[in-house]
Amino acid sequence: MDNLVEMWGQMGYLAQSVVVGLGVMSVWSISVMIERYLVFRAARKQSREFAPMVAEALQSGQIKEAIELAEQYTKSHLAKVLVAGLKEFKEFEGSGVVPGEVVDSSRRALQRATAVGISDFKKGLGGLATIGATSPFVGLFGTTVGIINAFAGMAGGEDTGLAAVAGGIAEALIATAFGLFVAVPAVWMYNYFTTKIEAFSIEMDNSSSELVDYFLKRRKDGN
Repeated sequence: MDNLVEMWGQMGYLAQSVVVGLGVMSVWSISVMIERYLVFRAARKQSREFAPMVAEALQSGQIKEAIELAEQYTKSHLAKVLVAGLKEFKEFEGSGVVPGEVVDSSRRALQRATAVGISDFKKGLGGLATIGATSPFVGLFGTTVGIINAFAGMAGGEDTGLAAVAGGIAEALIATAFGLFVAVPAVWMYNYFTTKIEAFSIEMDNSSSELVDYFLKRRKDGN
């Protein structure tokens, strides 16, 4: 710890600013990781609880109850999508005749809700990807500046041996190490979240298709 403090004191202002910038990037990326993880976890948990319950309600023809159930699971990605289509269909419940335009309108509502849901899941991931891609180069910039300063100091001093620049190079390499420390978790978690979003997208598409099939069946039965 004392060595790190000593190295920090010996760094130039530009190198220190690079390290501070990397620190800010690290804190921001960690906050995004935690927030997104909690969002994805809640979506998965609530959707697992919601799916069998809404399926039972729809099998009984209880559209209103299915909507009320979906509105209770506010963090479920499946509930957010299905409620959009159910609300479009609701006004024709029990009428006996369901126009084809209503099914088409419900399908479009499901598609819009799916697109919005995917967009919501992607919040913050663009910044996470940017940090993962750029922080090594930011660290490399700090290293380059530090090495330049080390050799400049050697050029202006009497000692021209390796010992004259070893300390400066060690300080400079801290920036590269810190840049990698910031980048690696950001890249890992970005790939993890992207995989999860793909899985959620497939689930929402499948649920939407099943709900449209249900609407078509109701329309056929009504006619």
